[in-house]
Amino acid sequence: MFDTLSDRLAATFKNLRSRGRLSEADIDATAREIRIALLEADVALPVVRAFIKQVKTRALGAEVSQALNPAQQVIKIVNEELVGILGGETRRLRYAKQPPTVIMLAGLQGAGKTTLAGKLGRWLRNQGHAPLLVACDLQRPNAVNQLSVVAERAGVAVYAPQPGNGVGDPVQVAKDSIEYARTKQFDVVVVDTAGRLGIDAELMQQAADIRDAVSPDEILFVVDAMIGQDAVTTAQAFLDGVGFDGVVLTKLDGDARGGAALSVAQVTGRQVMFASNGEKLDDFDAFHPDRMASRILGMGDVLSLIEKAEATFSQAEAQKMADKLARGPKEFTLDDFLSQMEQVRKMGSISKLLGMLPGMGHIKEQINSLDDRDVDRVAAIIKSMTPAEREDPKIINGSRRARIARGSGVEVSAVNNLVERFFEARKMMSRMAQGGGVPGMPGIPGLPGAAGGGARKKTKATAKKGKKRSGNPAKRAEQERAAAERATAGGGAFGLPGQDQVPQDFELPEEFRKFMS
Repeated sequence: MFDTLSDRLAATFKNLRSRGRLSEADIDATAREIRIALLEADVALPVVRAFIKQVKTRALGAEVSQALNPAQQVIKIVNEELVGILGGETRRLRYAKQPPTVIMLAGLQGAGKTTLAGKLGRWLRNQGHAPLLVACDLQRPNAVNQLSVVAERAGVAVYAPQPGNGVGDPVQVAKDSIEYARTKQFDVVVVDTAGRLGIDAELMQQAADIRDAVSPDEILFVVDAMIGQDAVTTAQAFLDGVGFDGVVLTKLDGDARGGAALSVAQVTGRQVMFASNGEKLDDFDAFHPDRMASRILGMGDVLSLIEKAEATFSQAEAQKMADKLARGPKEFTLDDFLSQMEQVRKMGSISKLLGMLPGMGHIKEQINSLDDRDVDRVAAIIKSMTPAEREDPKIINGSRRARIARGSGVEVSAVNNLVERFFEARKMMSRMAQGGGVPGMPGIPGLPGAAGGGARKKTKATAKKGKKRSGNPAKRAEQERAAAERATAGGGAFGLPGQDQVPQDFELPEEFRKFMS
């Protein structure tokens, strides 16, 4: 959603980096570019004005003029101000002292409230709660049935005593659900209310009546992030008519310009608490303003990536794999390869995971072209092999490859490519484990040769294997200069281009291209 905005800001900051000192004209030109980028992203005009004013005030002050790197200081200011308009600190749910905690969802029809109720229920269940979804949308056709289906997929309970389709009293259903939750030991109640195609008095009154009946601990306004500035108008109308405590953004994976996310918190004074960025029930998480600002500025979101990995990967399995790699590359089999792929697949879309890494905006097109179904095809090929073939892929000859290809429904060339890529991956992982494979990168922590615990001490014998330094001062200086050039030739982190390289000219290194094909 923020791709266009990110690209514009990246181009603006690239121009700044070429200047050692920033004049007032430079800052004015930068502020003008940022203003255009925000307006093109459909951010509300009052928010843009306040944002630019604050950035210019700080950029023209001593904060930048006395900085060792003025360009980086301006980027830091923009990042901090972005965090500010996105809500500042992360807003957490307030839970009732005496359960159940009541969460009421409100918003326009089509914003995705019912699906989001299932996502929120699944998220609460993963947090250790026992949620109950309540069907209070009794007017939209099949809304009750939809909530029941979503609740079943999310693995949570639903309270739907009325059939809906215009039949039943939503206020009474909401009131009865609280007592039902207490009886059945549910500690969180999520009330799904009806929406309309537009703001009207009937909608507001019904939402207000449900609010008065259940006294919710949290009222969450669900807004479609794709409707731009109109989301701010709608949010303000709901704030005046019903009131709400937090905002939930849906459809953040869409191709709209994202102005709602950058406007609603600033205009309404209510923070964005959750964000939905996909169709799957797992595509939902707490909204972190600092992480979102980091993504917009192309700095990635490593913290969210780490959290996903911690929630998916078993510590015991990770240690087991580390021990295997320490014993040697031959210990790593195709079963291990398949296990690692399936673990990564559980974390979500491969392209979304790569997008969380810093600097990945330079290869955005390559990332977006990745097909998650390729992982499924690889899994099918490996599962078509015998245990002996997975243990030792070197025994896979021509006839075996033909059999595996028929069993997995692919061409023989696909089997050949997989085996070749496996041997390359095993070699690379082994070299990384020993701390010597990837230039400029340490080994895996805890393994022989790694930086930190378990690192090998450099003995006289190993020291002698290194390249000798010349006794001639002039020749030694030339060797050191060449070594420094080799160290900096690889670009930035993750093998991405440095600041002096043009992003559009960047291509994946040859050794990685085979893994992306």
